[in-house]
Amino acid sequence: MSSSPKPVSLVTGGAGFLGSHLCDKLLSEGHQVIAIDNLVTGSVDNIAHLAGNPDFRYIRQDVTHYLYIPGEINYVFHMASPASPIDYLELPIQTMKVGALGTHNALGLARSKGASFLLASTSECYGDPLVHPQSEDYWGNVNPIGPRGVYDEAKRFAEALTMAYHRFHHLNTKIVRIFNTYGPRMRLRDGRVVPAFIGQALTGQPITVFGDGSQTRSFCYVSDLIDGIFRLMMGGFHEPVNIGNPHEMTIKQFAEAIRDRIAPGAEIVYRPLPVDDPKVRQPDISRAKRELGWEPKISFDQGISETITYFRGRVTPTA
Repeated sequence: MSSSPKPVSLVTGGAGFLGSHLCDKLLSEGHQVIAIDNLVTGSVDNIAHLAGNPDFRYIRQDVTHYLYIPGEINYVFHMASPASPIDYLELPIQTMKVGALGTHNALGLARSKGASFLLASTSECYGDPLVHPQSEDYWGNVNPIGPRGVYDEAKRFAEALTMAYHRFHHLNTKIVRIFNTYGPRMRLRDGRVVPAFIGQALTGQPITVFGDGSQTRSFCYVSDLIDGIFRLMMGGFHEPVNIGNPHEMTIKQFAEAIRDRIAPGAEIVYRPLPVDDPKVRQPDISRAKRELGWEPKISFDQGISETITYFRGRVTPTA
């Protein structure tokens, strides 16, 4: 890395979907960036374009193990975690460990360096919510022993630990609750609805909707999310902040939108709803507007078009 007096940011999960976009953003803002990833769900393909950049360094390491990084670090972004239902159902213990041990290690590193710390938390902290839309003062409706509990409770513990470091050690901490985000670099088969529907439509398969499709989601394009995360880290607010797009649609509406754009004749098929799948999901972004001056800019039409274009180059249509 270059020796110029630039701020140094460390990104755990830096080779993942969101982490790699965050690395790009930080570099564009004049930071030196250290990305850490064990590639359990990340990919070096996501950061291959940064090879040779003197301000970027990649370290392959599991953040649940002790983190030793020599030199100055000004900002720690803890993005590492399996983040899709397929991932955390296949990797339940690893998901719990990265939320607990990984967060502890990342906080310890930030404290030792005198760095600011940001936790990438999730709207899953709200569980299957009884309040709609969800604001940050809602405590959630989570089943701690259900199959999704490994992710939900890992993030809820991580939030509690982050606030403990803030209150006890006076660490400059931030917490972002991320709502459904989509865009280039998502894994085609990560189990989330955006790549699943797009992949099925591009390969001539039926589009699979779980439940009757009446459950809702709110989709935020990745560049909007990353902008919100950067603003949060650079600001002075310490309570959790929702970052997401409040434009809500049903899963059935989303399936129809993908079908109409890619494969107008595609069949939509319905399968049983997974256990504890949230019925509604929509962020109240009043706090983000007030504290960060942030709101999403990318329309659904623009964002989904760019995402479809990305996936078109990565799938082979069937005859």
